[in-house]
Amino acid sequence: MKRVLFLYLLIYCCNSVYAQQTGVTFKSSDPALQTAFVRAKEMALSYKGKPADPVGPWYESALPPRSAFCMRDVAHQSIGGEILGLQKENKNMFRHFAKGISASKDWCSFWEMNHLGNPAPEDYRNDKAFWYNLNANFDLITASWKLYLWTGDEEYIKGAEFANFHEKSVTKFIDSWVLQADSLLTRPTHPNAPVPFNVKDAFNRCRGLPSYSEGVPNIKMGVDLVAALYSGLTSYANMLDLKGESKKAKLYREKAATYQKNIDALWWNDTASRYNTFYSDDHKFGLDEGETFLLWFDALKAGERKDKTIQHLLSNNWNVENLSYFPLIMYQNGHADKAYDYMLHLTDPSTKRREYPEVSFGVVKGFTEGLMGMEADARLNRISTLYRGKSGSNSELKDVPVLNTLVTIKHDGNKKSILTNNGAKKILWQAKFINDQGKLVVKKAVWLQPKASKELSCI
Repeated sequence: MKRVLFLYLLIYCCNSVYAQQTGVTFKSSDPALQTAFVRAKEMALSYKGKPADPVGPWYESALPPRSAFCMRDVAHQSIGGEILGLQKENKNMFRHFAKGISASKDWCSFWEMNHLGNPAPEDYRNDKAFWYNLNANFDLITASWKLYLWTGDEEYIKGAEFANFHEKSVTKFIDSWVLQADSLLTRPTHPNAPVPFNVKDAFNRCRGLPSYSEGVPNIKMGVDLVAALYSGLTSYANMLDLKGESKKAKLYREKAATYQKNIDALWWNDTASRYNTFYSDDHKFGLDEGETFLLWFDALKAGERKDKTIQHLLSNNWNVENLSYFPLIMYQNGHADKAYDYMLHLTDPSTKRREYPEVSFGVVKGFTEGLMGMEADARLNRISTLYRGKSGSNSELKDVPVLNTLVTIKHDGNKKSILTNNGAKKILWQAKFINDQGKLVVKKAVWLQPKASKELSCI
């Protein structure tokens, strides 16, 4: 009996150790970064749903007490979820939102679903009374495209439910909510207001908020929605190109460009040297939150205005929802030192509301796409890398799920990088470096066979 018990405990302990060792891991010459990664990974995975939950595989992506997932948060957390091995969860949640679009909700989906598989009652009463931020449809289109690029899973762009959601969003949804590029400042404040309309009822007033900034009264349009439209339509054009519909893709790429031009032509505030963030029903521009999404949706051209936007974001205090995007945004826009500080801040146990799920997933993205500079493009079966760590440091990200394989990337400062393909599928690797003069060096892409490693240097 003792021998059986001993063997049971031995097997249990071995399995526990194995479980702790599985999944993506991070090592660095900087112990503070190692601690930050462990904290972010552990917190993010703690939000994974229970196997018996009626909704199916899911993870927390809303206010934690609700046991729910929200369209905005899922869209923003999804690549972090892929990195952490939550592929089934992503697919299931995206399917729920894609299936949720309907004419009775004026081509909205459900803003938030709970673990029971129902629209969260905190945001939904019926199809005529619910909370919904209009950015969400275009955020989900953008996220679907990014998931395809990262995974190679064509269901995100060609699956029937996804294709229907994308097509209805860029046509009927835009028409229903009067979101054409030339109507953004003249549209009704509440295009699909229920009758009778009760402005004091949030499910009437917020049934179609034109922004993620929810504290502005009488808002007609938010600049973040304009950016979301630009990104969503650009992503949709990319999907059409992949399907061989080049003429239609050209049309939607041109439509997308009109929204980007709209931002530069109408929303810049010369006096404040920043972008206005909302337009109200009294025909006035105003300043509030929202600038973060101009960068998140890559809606700003390089230049003085973009630089001033970044400087304004860096010089102010923001809530953790905004800060969750900062590690990736700052790494990608040449502010590695600030990105580093945000990663440590967001994983510090003393930071208020760091338990908000977007935070830990955002830090995981900051490590993978930001610090380690890993990008994927399923169209070319290519992974690219660029180390943005401190001079003289070295870091390794091991067993990253990407393009249907597992890779390990190790950077030795800005001098050399080693990529190991741990899976069974060959991939193309393009290594990039920032040399001692601060210039970008792009190496010729090389093929990497399964179970093989390759070392490339800056020289």
